[in-house]
Order: sequence, then structure tokens, then C-alpha cells
Amino acid sequence: GPPDLVWRFPIAFQIIFALVLVIPLVWLPESPRWLLTRGRDAEGEAVIAALRGLETDSKECQLQKQIILDSIAASGYAGRKGTPLKAVFTNGKTQHFRRMMLGVSSQLMQQVGGCNAVIYYFPILFEESIGQSHNISLLLGGVNMIVYSIFATVSWFIIERAGRRKLFLWGTVGQCLSMVLVFSCLIPGTEAAAKGAAVGLFTYIASFGATWLPLPWLYPAEINPIKTRQKANALSTCSNWLFNFLIVMITPIMISNIGWATYLFFAVVNACFLPVIYYTYPETKRRSLEEIDIIFAKGWLHQGREEEENGDGA
Repeated sequence: GPPDLVWRFPIAFQIIFALVLVIPLVWLPESPRWLLTRGRDAEGEAVIAALRGLETDSKECQLQKQIILDSIAASGYAGRKGTPLKAVFTNGKTQHFRRMMLGVSSQLMQQVGGCNAVIYYFPILFEESIGQSHNISLLLGGVNMIVYSIFATVSWFIIERAGRRKLFLWGTVGQCLSMVLVFSCLIPGTEAAAKGAAVGLFTYIASFGATWLPLPWLYPAEINPIKTRQKANALSTCSNWLFNFLIVMITPIMISNIGWATYLFFAVVNACFLPVIYYTYPETKRRSLEEIDIIFAKGWLHQGREEEENGDGA
């Protein structure tokens, strides 16, 4: 087709998917927590009942409503329409800063793990690192996006079954081992060994699509309390795009100057994620926002007791 159509049509075609998402939002109700925060109790009850398939006057519906109201009261957010940014940088029993940093770090790790080095530069990586022709590299780039979309769809079905922590850990191990495969196959510099590097790039994008693609967008909303969620989510999204920009800018320079060691760098970075996730990321699977609040409050109390004991011992 015409040269302009070749690149304009794929971009314009994405508007259709945006409309599929936007139009149903007209009928999407507000969340019960948002409604109850603003004193619209009857509407909040109706949404809780609809989500759980209950009558508004049922015991379970009223219990969930009361739990949410208690959480709102404990957060000091009742009746308020906004939270100052400085609230995100406080700790205490609500652990706002720690929870914000968990979301920010998840978005940071998604980017510095090398996802966009592979997604944006896949054809270039095949041309310059693996030695394929321009047309074959473009074709394989299209195949890569198909693999990406398939495994991104898989995440819909496993994310609630496996849990967030397990997927974070499994995805990190998959990405790390894929990068190890890529750099180790590029070291010999032979065409036969380079085929193994191609496999590594595909397994990387499969691991990423099924785990690290959705998790950093879901986790900050689950980990942050009502009071600071908007600001904390905004900061985590800023982290994503700042480090996206960084990786996109430095990847071509790294490939030109250090070659296969680019992938060694990303393998080491992914390995560094494992202890951070294992020791600091709590599981949020099938836990309400109120239960997450309790987890962090208990952590704060436990830390306070340890400090007191250490002080007494001194």
C-alpha cells in the first residue's frame, strides 16, 4: 500500500479498541468506597449489593458497608475531597510512604528489567546483535508482538489464582534466565549460537507479558490506602515513564558500545529484584483494602515493639 498508509493505519486502528473501553464506562458505577467517603450511603450500599449479588438490607452487605466506613474513619478521609501530597510521605501506623514506595518500585523494576529494550528495539536487536536481515528482523518483530499479546492474555486467567508475589517472582526468574540465555549465546559470535539468543528474546517477552506487564499497574492500587491512593498511583506512573525514557535512550548506546554485555546487565538487574520482592512485597490476592491496612498496621506495631526491646536492651 501507500507508504503513509503502512504506518498510519496501524496507529489509527487502535482507536477502535479505545472506543470499546470508553463507551461502556458510561454505565460503570462509582466504587462503593468513593460513594461512602462522600456520604452517599444508599448508592454505596446498592453497589456493594450488586457486586456480591445480595439485597441491600442483607447482613453481609451491611457488614461490608460498615467495614468500609470504619476504614474511612480510621484513615481520617471521611468527607474529604482531596489529600495533600505531603500525606504520601508520612509513615506511622498507616505506612503511607512505604506503601507508595512499593508501587513506585514495582513500576521502576518493570522498566529497568529491560522490557522496552526488547519491545521497542526487537528488530534492531535481531539485526545488530543476532545478524538477521532487515526484512526478517521486521517479520520476527511482528511475531514477537503476537507472542506478547498471547501471554498478556494468559495473565488475565492466572493473576488471581497464582497471586501477585508468586507472579512477580516467577516473572523475574523467567526474565533473568532469558537474558542469561541471550548474552551467553551472543558471546561466541556465531550464527548457530545467535539462534539461541533469539529464543531468549522470545522467552523474555513471554515471561514479561504474563507477569510484569500487568502487575505494576494493579499492585499500587491494591497496596495504597484510600487516603493516598490517587497521589501514590500518580507517583508510581511517573516512575514508570521516567525509567521507560531512560531505558529507551540508553539501550542503543549500550548495544553499540558493550554488545552482548547489555543483556548481562539486564540479567543482573533482574536478579537483584528477587530479594526486594521476597522480603518487602506483601501478598494482596483476595484481600480487601481494609485487610491490607491491617497488614501494614501490624507491621508498624511489630517494628515499634522491636525498637522498644532494642532500646531496653541498650
